[in-house]
Amino acid sequence: MQIKAVIFDMDGVLIDSEFLWRRAIVKVFNNIDVLLTIEMCKVTMGLRIDEVVDYWELKYSIKKIKKEKIVANILQELINLVKTEGKIIEGVDSIIALFASQKIPMAIASSSPTAVINAVLKKTLIKDKMTVIHSAENEPYGKPHPSVYITTAKKLGVLPNQCLAFEDSLNGVFCKNGRNEMCCSSTSFIR
Repeated sequence: MQIKAVIFDMDGVLIDSEFLWRRAIVKVFNNIDVLLTIEMCKVTMGLRIDEVVDYWELKYSIKKIKKEKIVANILQELINLVKTEGKIIEGVDSIIALFASQKIPMAIASSSPTAVINAVLKKTLIKDKMTVIHSAENEPYGKPHPSVYITTAKKLGVLPNQCLAFEDSLNGVFCKNGRNEMCCSSTSFIR
């Protein structure tokens, strides 16, 4: 089958931001006396930030601070880290140039909120190469639910099974049902 569009996850695929996310989460939670470590944050990799906060709130029964405040603080800390330390992943410019030379439409489908996507795009200067930019914050479910990819394909004007998706996290493409079944058979897992 011919690839008619390419969809990129963002964090860990276009920009080396997974560690930045973990640092932001650890700092904000440690500030409210929930002692997380960088290693502990690996279990929530690929989830939307509201789902990450839900996970730790449930695990540690946090009720003293509103979820929205924790999310906002993490996002602000992350945006600051992206601005000062964010780096495009080696080879991204080349792969984007390759698909652009073939006139294959490209998109970003990310669990990150739009504000973070915009900060990354400003830092990496790849926005003009993307036909569609879509955040899972605009979907009823975050990854591993495939809706962010399905909606992005629809916005590109192609079927999901006509897309090549670059994703670095099992949370991005696999259901958490214990059987590692693909949630979205129309995407390819690239790690």
